[in-house]
Amino acid sequence: MNDHPHQSSSLTAQAGLPSELNQHNRRADDSAWIEVVQHMDSIYADLVHYQVELEEKNSALEDAQLFIQSVISSISDILIVCNINGEIQQVNHALEEIIGKTAEELLDKPISSLFCEQHLSLIAEFPEHIRSGSLIDCQIELISSEQKEIPMAINCCARFDHENRLSGMVVTGRPLGELRKAYSALHQAHEKLKTANLQLIQSEKMASLGRLVAGVAHELNNPISFLYANMHALKNYQQKFKTYIDAVHVNTSHDELQKLRSQLRIDAMMDDINPLVEGSVEGAERVSEIVQNLRKFTTPQEQKKQSFNLILVIKRAISWVLKAAKTSPEVIHNYPAELNIISNEGYVHQILINLIQNAIDAMDHRGQSKLVITVNKNDDSVQLHIHDNGPGIKQQNLVKIFDPFFTTRTVGSGTGLGLYISYGLATEQCQGDLTVSNHKDGGAEFILSLPLEAGK
Repeated sequence: MNDHPHQSSSLTAQAGLPSELNQHNRRADDSAWIEVVQHMDSIYADLVHYQVELEEKNSALEDAQLFIQSVISSISDILIVCNINGEIQQVNHALEEIIGKTAEELLDKPISSLFCEQHLSLIAEFPEHIRSGSLIDCQIELISSEQKEIPMAINCCARFDHENRLSGMVVTGRPLGELRKAYSALHQAHEKLKTANLQLIQSEKMASLGRLVAGVAHELNNPISFLYANMHALKNYQQKFKTYIDAVHVNTSHDELQKLRSQLRIDAMMDDINPLVEGSVEGAERVSEIVQNLRKFTTPQEQKKQSFNLILVIKRAISWVLKAAKTSPEVIHNYPAELNIISNEGYVHQILINLIQNAIDAMDHRGQSKLVITVNKNDDSVQLHIHDNGPGIKQQNLVKIFDPFFTTRTVGSGTGLGLYISYGLATEQCQGDLTVSNHKDGGAEFILSLPLEAGK
């Protein structure tokens, strides 16, 4: 082999080729080998890079698979993944626990093998429902390895591959026992909440009634005093009538009867009896009305929605609160003589009592307190504005004014439930609204909105 270059050079010389061409050929051979080596180095570097990328992607894929598997295993609801023919491809740990079979035992089995015989026709329709794009939500029984029926609430939805082609279905479900327990617990909590709410309303109602006792007593005192005076007069008349009638029965002479009639003032009593009876009836009706109003105030939940004059309820609320108040503010009213709405009179009365009482409490210790009550009516509702000239409400307290137990009064002077309950009664029971703001002329203004016909 050592003779080749010499032989090549001799052949080149024998052929008569110049030595410069011989050198050029040798340089071309060297460049070709260098280029090949460089290209091989580049290919090797790419192979190393691709190997690193492949290892990173494999690691990420393993992490993703472990993550997905951990999520599926931790799901408390059962999970069944099937192909388009209803053959099981994957289940989670929750299903294994419920039916007592492993995932290996269930793999490639038809999904119908998990359910009771009476549901096989429904299970057979799953693939067709999935192909049509509809979802299935039904109650069904699983069958355990011990042939025990387990009631379930299941859902079935379509599964698509990476090219958005229908590839099967996913069935999820939860034992109905758990749902029933959850529903029962929710129902009990709801009932307790309703009971607590009624107790809060009753508690605030009694607190309000306690503040209004003096006003209510005054309302009752006038007709009862009138009745008492009338009954006393009628009792006195009864004795005189008895004396005169006894004289008639013993055959007293006509002249003596006339004299006795004059002495006893029988004619005047006869003229007075009718006004006394009418006044007594009126007083009794007034007492009955006050008692009925008290009943509506204390037990509004027993009352049905009916038509009533809102203005009379406003006047009654003002009267009760003012007669029990330590100081009486000037009351300016802007409302018609009559305005009928259909609602629960007892609830509306309680709301007004709380709002008026709140306004008077806000104006306590003010020299010239003033309460302005305005009623505006539109096509389907009425707005009742209650504006006091108190100090108003701090901006940070406006959003909390209807919160339960929130109060700006000193400890022991308020429950903090009046406005909270009033808001609930206005929005939920009366289907209206209650808002508050600081009036441009000073003081706070509450606006009670009520539909003209609740429940419409």
